[in-house]
Amino acid sequence: MSSNILLVKNMVCHRCVLSVEDILQRTNIPFQKVLFGEIHLSDELDPKQKVVLTEELKKVGFELIDSHMTGLIEKIKLLTIQKARNEVSKEDVKLNLSAYLSDKLHYEYTHLSSMFSGVEGRTIENFFLDQRIEKAKELLIYGQMTLSEIAFELNFSSTAHLSTQFKKLTGLTPSYFKEVGIAKRKALDKV
Repeated sequence: MSSNILLVKNMVCHRCVLSVEDILQRTNIPFQKVLFGEIHLSDELDPKQKVVLTEELKKVGFELIDSHMTGLIEKIKLLTIQKARNEVSKEDVKLNLSAYLSDKLHYEYTHLSSMFSGVEGRTIENFFLDQRIEKAKELLIYGQMTLSEIAFELNFSSTAHLSTQFKKLTGLTPSYFKEVGIAKRKALDKV
């Protein structure tokens, strides 16, 4: 990986990108672009800039990633979140999770899976399901889609499958969750 690309842990949404761009602008660190989990710098950071950037990122819950393995785990998480939330291209929607991750990261899925499980203490599939359920919670709270529309949107095989998985993970039925609302939601980096 180029020394002009920094990996950042916990960047999972568009507001995260905007927050990091704001930090870079306030600290006068020139950059080309900021993506989920990545900062593309114009020039290499000097040691003083790196310390300042590290401190500013920590203040808002982000962390620079130094090791290749940690960086790969973060990329797995970011891609899995995007896939779970259906924020991928039409071609990628058709791929199952293992093929999608292998294609994007250029590693065999068995390697990615064993590394992820070893570091995170759970499977990629478990993480993926947690993310899909969090998205289902979000859509339930908005109240603009029916449960069957949510199941279709998140690629569950049926409404019953979504309901079963939802209850298994949250202890609540989707309809009861809709009543209790936002108090039961988790931040994406806490899932």
